[in-house]
Amino acid sequence: MTVSDAQQIRNVALVGHQGSGKTALTEAMLHTSGALSRVGSVSEGTTQSDHHASEKERQMSIFATLLHTSWDGKKINLLDTPGYPDFASEVIASMRVADTALYVVDARSGVEVGTEMAWSYGEQTATPSLFVLNHIDQAGADFRGIVDEIADRFGRGATVVQLPAGEGTRTLVDVLHMRQLYYPEGETEPEVQPINDAFEDEARALHETLVEDIAASNDRLMETYFEQGELTDNQLRNGLRKAMIDRALYPVFVTSATEKLGVSRLLDFIGSVCPSPASRRVETESGPDLTADPDDTPVAFVYRTMAQEHVGEYAFVRVMDGTLQSGEDLENARTGATERVGQIYELNGEARNHVPRLIAGDLGALVKLEDTTTNDTLRAPNSDVVLPSIQFPAPRYRMAVQPVQEGQEDKLARGLHQITDEDPSLAFHHNALLNQLTLSGVGEMHLQIAKSRLERQAGVEVTFVEPRISYREAIQNRATAEYRHKKQSGGAGEFADISMLVEPLDGAFDPPDAIDVRNENMVETDWNAQVHFVDAIVGGVIDMNTFFSSIQKGVLDTMEEGPVAGFPIGDVRIVIHDGDMHPVDSNEAAFKQAAFKCFRRAFQEAGPVLLEPIHEVTITTPDDYTGDIVSDLNTRRGRVQGIDTQGTLQKITAEVPKSALHQYSTTLRSLTQGRGLHHTRFSHYEEMPDYVQEEVMEKKTASAAT
Repeated sequence: MTVSDAQQIRNVALVGHQGSGKTALTEAMLHTSGALSRVGSVSEGTTQSDHHASEKERQMSIFATLLHTSWDGKKINLLDTPGYPDFASEVIASMRVADTALYVVDARSGVEVGTEMAWSYGEQTATPSLFVLNHIDQAGADFRGIVDEIADRFGRGATVVQLPAGEGTRTLVDVLHMRQLYYPEGETEPEVQPINDAFEDEARALHETLVEDIAASNDRLMETYFEQGELTDNQLRNGLRKAMIDRALYPVFVTSATEKLGVSRLLDFIGSVCPSPASRRVETESGPDLTADPDDTPVAFVYRTMAQEHVGEYAFVRVMDGTLQSGEDLENARTGATERVGQIYELNGEARNHVPRLIAGDLGALVKLEDTTTNDTLRAPNSDVVLPSIQFPAPRYRMAVQPVQEGQEDKLARGLHQITDEDPSLAFHHNALLNQLTLSGVGEMHLQIAKSRLERQAGVEVTFVEPRISYREAIQNRATAEYRHKKQSGGAGEFADISMLVEPLDGAFDPPDAIDVRNENMVETDWNAQVHFVDAIVGGVIDMNTFFSSIQKGVLDTMEEGPVAGFPIGDVRIVIHDGDMHPVDSNEAAFKQAAFKCFRRAFQEAGPVLLEPIHEVTITTPDDYTGDIVSDLNTRRGRVQGIDTQGTLQKITAEVPKSALHQYSTTLRSLTQGRGLHHTRFSHYEEMPDYVQEEVMEKKTASAAT
């Protein structure tokens, strides 16, 4: 459908818990509006939305799918989003470019964790919202109980627009227009009937509540309502739209997606009441808000990118202002580079339709852009408009990743760059000290899908293994050692003699009486340890101007792989206080070797221990699960630092060894039925218990043997 004004566009994101029927409802909307001749099936893998191989295999939505249709002169863009918590980034990105969030709730199950999470994202983006109770014709559907639950969880703004006329029937009562709608089997359009006597009183009471709710949201409407005792259809529509934009009211509808019940009425409401892009101003980081005027200079926001087989990389965009036209040059606000807009597509899943332009407010996809990724702003040259970035969830689940086949490391690196550019809630990191590449995501399934994408898009088969832990070696006491390096094999030899003191770096240096500090400096290692080098050589027994740097290098080399178990050494002080040199045989290599050996000897005499990284873990959870979470933390050697109330949730703060947090997001999801979330950050290193140290040493020995 060709549109010329943002008033003719509706952008709707279908969000909610997994299995609530979002994809089925999308299919029903496309079929009812004539965009589909046949309704697809999730179980058969024939829906417009779930067209990716991973989605068909798992029979669930994994990616947000852009679709569109037309209804009553309006173009309706639909974003069918996944409900599984691991794919929250898809929901958040869709919320950012939608003007209405349509919360699909299973009328048999009520408000579930996916609904709650999507609601929190809607609050962050201030997206106007409505609720659809799906499967209303099924046994066990509890309309009134779920309406009360919605009001209890999300506020008294929930206002009923429809109710079912009995359990398992094909009849709905339209509270807004006070009429009954009967949907004959196989038909998408209802027969309009008088309201059955059994529902007349309830419908009348709900109508009055709805009108009062709409009037109460606007002072002028309230005056009109008091004066006239009623509002016109136009006043009701405009008032309800304004209340939705202000997030004062959340209309509640009922449907059965599989039977097409209520779908046409839902489309009517989306077209006539839901906000258009012109109804909402778009904030920028650099100046005045954008107003979705097709005649302004073009500004587009890239809300996601994804490689598509046989096509290349799609950049999914919402045109925030102006008109985006094929063949024009735009500037990428992040890079400053010019991007030529090539082909522009409208999408219905993987089906695409080339269009010459997209106007302000519309959604579509661009291909063959040179260097444009998610969160980029495309703007007219010389413009200074920058749109705020989407804040994606931080990764909480981490695995080490390695190619199955040797020699494919470069291919793996390129693939990781590609999938993390496409999905900013994925992150990878290379730790040179551990010789390890890790991939982090929101959860276990998130990484499994990333693995599939690496194999499909980058052509590299990978395996996940448990990440290695960055343990540290440290000392508890002060110790001294001497080492003489002497090598003679004809001709010039090697000679270096060093005496050094080592101690923990846990305070100011208190030198023994026999040591006179001359020079000192602090060095920070590649693994963020601090080394305090102290030059206490007197009488010139070692030429420190010549050999001090070699001594430092020798010490740092052995610190990279400590003498206890081969882990890097933590903060330490080294004092070079005596030694000897030879006028001919002493050289830098000799003093480097002597320092290496002397430090190892002193370190082993100073009470060496292993340290483990401790992370601060913050968990938010409903109170019902607090006891189970605390008990589980205790089994992980965690120490609870505090429990605070945060709205309706409890916030638990604890210090937990990093080694005990592997796959914790999966455990927490199980403990809290998916309602708990956690975040971690490195806190400090501390000495591990003896039995844990023994376990680590045994694993290290076994690993070295293989």
